[in-house]
Amino acid sequence: MPNNKKILKRNVKDSVFTSLFQDTKYIVELYKALHPEADYVTEDMIEIVTLKNILTDSLYNDLGFMMDKRLIVLVEAQSTWTVNIIIRGLMYLVQTYQDYIEKEELNIYSSKKLEIPKPELYVIYTGDKKVEEKEISLSEEYFGGDTTALDVRVKVITESREGDIINQYVMFTHILNDRVKEYGRTKKAIDETIKICKDRNILKEYLSNHESEVHDIMFSLYDDEQIQKAMMRDARKEGLMEGIKEGETRGRMEGIKEGEMRGIDAMIANMRKAGISDEMIQNVANMTQRPTS
Repeated sequence: MPNNKKILKRNVKDSVFTSLFQDTKYIVELYKALHPEADYVTEDMIEIVTLKNILTDSLYNDLGFMMDKRLIVLVEAQSTWTVNIIIRGLMYLVQTYQDYIEKEELNIYSSKKLEIPKPELYVIYTGDKKVEEKEISLSEEYFGGDTTALDVRVKVITESREGDIINQYVMFTHILNDRVKEYGRTKKAIDETIKICKDRNILKEYLSNHESEVHDIMFSLYDDEQIQKAMMRDARKEGLMEGIKEGETRGRMEGIKEGEMRGIDAMIANMRKAGISDEMIQNVANMTQRPTS
């Protein structure tokens, strides 16, 4: 199939994010953007601890790194806004600590207090929804601000200082969005995005050194949106049959509606088990007007 017929993957921005920050050089730039005072940080102080999706039902996140064994930093890139990033951040952090404890062979049952890295959680949001919060917390979002046995705080980043690596990534997503609106999810949109970014010195080094990889990341032979629609059609068909059966005893229209919703619920559950991205699941939920929880 010719390249100009390939379709841009719907989660391209997150994929480029994870690719970009596989390189500790860019993680150093990211850390300095988060901590401008830390001009002393070097690559040898950085250890990547991103969770890997080895099994379909295992946890995996966008980026996790440890700085000088003193600080664990977890960063998620999101183009769809949800406060549930707090819950995911908590789960990622617990798993990261578990991995750290096992790697360092620490004994949690020892009478001696363990020394563990301090955590920091961030979400870089690049979507269209206006988000005013600079920080979101578990207690405030889920428990009305009550003091509980546990709290998690996630810093929200929607912009950064001009020219730093966060600002460049955010600018990349905006340029990509504009090109997709103009050309659709096509090769031309990608080529134009890369050209504009290079001309404006936005992720220029990364895009120049990884242009082929970036194209591979950005394209897929299968359009995620078409997959979503096909899954919805299958779910509705299955739900329709259930609804017709229930309609015999509870009224045809009521039964069809409930059956359809059951089919969508089953589809969303299966998508989660298959490891499909939260963004894609949320897109399906939005299209069906069905809550994901």
